[in-house]
Amino acid sequence: MAVVKADAYGHGVDRVLPVLRGLVEWLAVANFQEARHVRALAPGLPVLILGPALPEERSWIAAEGFVPVVSNFEEAAAFAACARSGPVAVHLAVDTGMGRVGVCESGALALAAQIQALSGVRVTGLGSHFPSADEDDDFTRRQALRFDALARAMREQRLVDGPVHIANSAGMIGFPDSARELFRAGLALYGCSPRPEFQSALKPVLTWKTRVTLVREVAAGDGISYGSTFVAKEPMKVATLAVGYADGYRRHLSGRGAEVLVGGRRCSVLGRVTMDQIMVDVSRVEGVCAGTEVVLLGAQGGEALSVSELAERAGTIPWDLFTGIGSRVERQAAG
Repeated sequence: MAVVKADAYGHGVDRVLPVLRGLVEWLAVANFQEARHVRALAPGLPVLILGPALPEERSWIAAEGFVPVVSNFEEAAAFAACARSGPVAVHLAVDTGMGRVGVCESGALALAAQIQALSGVRVTGLGSHFPSADEDDDFTRRQALRFDALARAMREQRLVDGPVHIANSAGMIGFPDSARELFRAGLALYGCSPRPEFQSALKPVLTWKTRVTLVREVAAGDGISYGSTFVAKEPMKVATLAVGYADGYRRHLSGRGAEVLVGGRRCSVLGRVTMDQIMVDVSRVEGVCAGTEVVLLGAQGGEALSVSELAERAGTIPWDLFTGIGSRVERQAAG
C-alpha cells in the first residue's frame, strides 16, 4: 500500500502516482478530498482513507467506493445506512498503542461482531499502527504479538474478510514479519529510512533546488539578515537565494549550521532564514552568479545533503520537512 497522503509527502502526488502504476496494490490517503484526487490519477486501485470521515462525507465515500477506516459502532452504522448497491467495505482500526484512532484491543472482538450484524457494511480489513517502530523495539515486538493474536481470533471467528495490516515504513524495515498481508509504505517509498541504519539500502527520490538571485561583497563587521545575528569577521562573498520559510525552508534552521550545495561544495547559511530568501557564504566557490543552481536537499558533485541531516538541524523530523515544502515550489519529474 503506497501512502500518498499530503501530496505524496510533499513530493507531488501528480508526479508520483504515474511512477507507481503496476508496482502497488493499494493507495492510502488521509481524507476524502485526497481520495478523490488520487482516484482521478489512478482509477484502477482501491483507496483506503486513513482518517475518520466527517459525517457529511460518508454518503459520498460509500457511493464512490472508497474504503473508510472505522473505530466504533456509530461510524460503521452510519456507513451501513449509506449502502445502496451492496454493503460498504470498511477496515476496522484497532488502537494497540498509538492513541489516535481505533477501538481499544479489549473491545475489538465485540465491536467486530456488532458490525458484522449490520447488513449494510462488511469488514474487509483490520489495521493498526506502530507508534515507536523507529525507536522502541521491545514495545513494538510486544505490540505486534498482541495484534497478531487479535487478528488470528478475528479470522477464527470470521469477523474480518480481507487484509491485516499494521506495518508502516519503520515496521516493514525493522520488523518485516509484522507486514502480514499488506504493508503501508510511507516515508520509505520516497527513499528515506525512518531507521537510519537502513538508509544505505534506499535512494532518496527528491532533490530540492533553488537559484542564486544576487551575489554581493560584504565587509568585515557587516551584519546579515534580521537582527544581525551573523556578523562577518572578514570580507566575504555572499549569495542571496530564492527560498525562505514560506517555501518550507524552516526558520528553525537559522544559526543551526545549515548548509546548501553550490558548485558541489557545502556553503553555510548565514543569519536568519527570511520568508522568501536566505543568504549563504560562497567565498570559496568560483563563478557564482545570478542564476547559479543551488541544491537544498540532494546531491551535487561529490557532496550530498540528506533530509535527515536537515531535519536534525531544524529540530524536527523528515516527514515534517517533506510535507512542509510549499506550494510555490515547482514539482518536476526527473529526466
